[in-house]
Amino acid sequence: MTFSTEHITDDFMRERLAQSKAYTVMLLKQGPNWDTPDRDATIWEHGRRNFALRADGVLAIVVPIPDESQWCGLGIFDASADEVARIMDADPGVRAGIFEYEIHPGRAFPGDQLPA
Repeated sequence: MTFSTEHITDDFMRERLAQSKAYTVMLLKQGPNWDTPDRDATIWEHGRRNFALRADGVLAIVVPIPDESQWCGLGIFDASADEVARIMDADPGVRAGIFEYEIHPGRAFPGDQLPA
């Protein structure tokens, strides 16, 4: 696939970058208790909580990662890193040791969305 960049001028890029906003990126990975027998029930409740966080507008994008790697998901939060740490520390999967997480600052463009 080839993409033309001719219409993407330096001025266009500067304008768009000025419109970007800080978000917090959370990377979710398998924790030390990943193989616990009640993992599926705990992950179900983790998912229920994610739906609530999305409904509240705090969790903008949720991306489960269903491969065989240690990574389980990605979340983009419209919240500070400290707030995301508090949210994730209370997550049932994190509390049970099924998940661990990393938090990173990020920037994105408000209104961006996944294609339907």
